Amino acid sequence: MTTSPPQPPQNPTGGQPGNYGPPPEQFPQYTQQPAPQQQPQYGQPQQGPQYGQPQDPGQYGQPQAPYGQQQPGPYQQPFGQQGQPGQQFPQQGQFPQQAQYQPGTCRFCGGFPAVDATVRGHQGMLIIMRWLKLTGPFCKTCGTASVRDMTAKTMVQGWWGVGSAIITPFVMLSNIGPAQKFKQLPEPQGAQRQPMNPGKPLFKRPQALMLLAPIAIIAAIVIGNITTTTTSEATVGSCVVNKGSDSDPDVKVVDCSSSDAQYRVVGKLTGTDDSACEQFPGFEASYTKQERYSSYTLCLGAK
Repeated sequence: MTTSPPQPPQNPTGGQPGNYGPPPEQFPQYTQQPAPQQQPQYGQPQQGPQYGQPQDPGQYGQPQAPYGQQQPGPYQQPFGQQGQPGQQFPQQGQFPQQAQYQPGTCRFCGGFPAVDATVRGHQGMLIIMRWLKLTGPFCKTCGTASVRDMTAKTMVQGWWGVGSAIITPFVMLSNIGPAQKFKQLPEPQGAQRQPMNPGKPLFKRPQALMLLAPIAIIAAIVIGNITTTTTSEATVGSCVVNKGSDSDPDVKVVDCSSSDAQYRVVGKLTGTDDSACEQFPGFEASYTKQERYSSYTLCLGAK
């Protein structure tokens, strides 16, 4: 009886003995995968897109903005500009600079040409006083407005006090010089702010009426001293009128042709003793006056 030698077990997949898995020819060959990217070591530059360079298109097909610039959107607008969508913000150094004072320009509106001047004013407060001034440079418009405004206020506020009443006319006269400087300037150009409003000329303003008050007071004092003669200056033959009473007389010297004349001076004595008036013919009454350093008596008779 013939026997066969024992056979090794068959691989159900058809592989070679000792090998596991399907034969290589029954499946496609796998491509070799690249080695995993190694992380950069500390101190080595990292690979990838550089900042400031455009990258691959992002979502929705829109390109990515470079680093440092903001991608404009439908509601993004530059600062200070409304109604212009889609514009980017200005870059650093592109913002407008604020207007600054430049030498040779008006201090108040920035226009040119301008001149240096000082406009002055005064305010009296019975016992104390206040000095006012406004320095330039001024353009023609702002300088004229300053002179008119400061002088108009001085016309109203400058008279209230004995010292202020004396100083105020000189303060107003000092503004004539600056006013002439401003008058010779051409119209300002390049104004960066709204110039002052000159308003009406000085003598067309209601404040100018305040000039009449001191003028009227001075005129009354001068006229009163001219037309009224004090009794100390009365001589024999002068005529007087008593505007007071017998107990409190107020005797004034008047013209003898005036209807107010009541008495005629028939004699004048030194001192207050009127007993010597009896010596003058026509004597009817006497008037004595005691002054600070002297005294006298007027002997009065019928006109």
